[in-house]
Amino acid sequence: MDENQLLAARFQEHRAHLRAVAYRMLGSLSEADDAVQDTWLRVSRAGADDVENLRGWLKTIVARVSLNMLRSRRTRREESFGVRLPDPVVTAEGEGQPEEHVLLADSIGMALLVVLDTLTPAERLAFVLHDVFELPFEEIAPMVDRTPVAARQLASRARRRMRGADLRPPDPDLARQRAVVNAFFRASRAGDFDALLAVLDPDVVLHADAGARRPGSMVFRGAAAVAGQALIGGRLRGTAELVSVLVNGMAGVVVVIRGRPVALMGFKVVGGRIVEIDAIDDARRVSRIAAAALGGEQR
Repeated sequence: MDENQLLAARFQEHRAHLRAVAYRMLGSLSEADDAVQDTWLRVSRAGADDVENLRGWLKTIVARVSLNMLRSRRTRREESFGVRLPDPVVTAEGEGQPEEHVLLADSIGMALLVVLDTLTPAERLAFVLHDVFELPFEEIAPMVDRTPVAARQLASRARRRMRGADLRPPDPDLARQRAVVNAFFRASRAGDFDALLAVLDPDVVLHADAGARRPGSMVFRGAAAVAGQALIGGRLRGTAELVSVLVNGMAGVVVVIRGRPVALMGFKVVGGRIVEIDAIDDARRVSRIAAAALGGEQR
């Protein structure tokens, strides 16, 4: 095995961890893959003969790449239609793959990714690298052109944002989560408003992302508003097939019409009631992010 092959093999050992760092930084699976690939290109050109801590060095590179991508995205977003829901990790119900477990480790679902999207790129990097991946501020500071004290302040501001959001962990029993979600869809399809209210938390929040058809994501708050949207969806998709999946480790469904996935819904259940629904109604995007869970590439 020559030096390039050896380096590629060593890089592969850390790929899942690097993808997890990039995913939390970017909230996009495709962009995370791009960041990891860019990291490999940089490493393969530079070599790693003199690197003692390869994992730490690679983490620094992928973080810098992700930070640049975040800054570029922020500029584009200011010129475009607005904020979209981050990509969730969609898996089939069951054990999942080791890389999926790495992606989901220390994550409590879409709520965290949504809040992370409200941070500045520097705040997000400081919080993710320190609070999630335990990198010291002395190593984070040069990435954001700050002193360690200033980098600590960035992470502190991010934490204050986190405390202002509902980041309660979901009910741990997936079977119980699934039962609540099934009850939601039965009530939706039956047009039963009262039954919907029974499974929705009074302060439930629905984030709905319709893709290119509508600028930004829409937010509906409160059980009555969300139940109203569920009744509309139940009428529109009464004959659709609902494929059970896990969305960032929690109960969810892919909506399939005539064999084609058209929408994805993730649910957060706390105390036996739905407190959050994240819906992506963009067939092309759903096909991409849910392909593995549905057993292959979808068209």
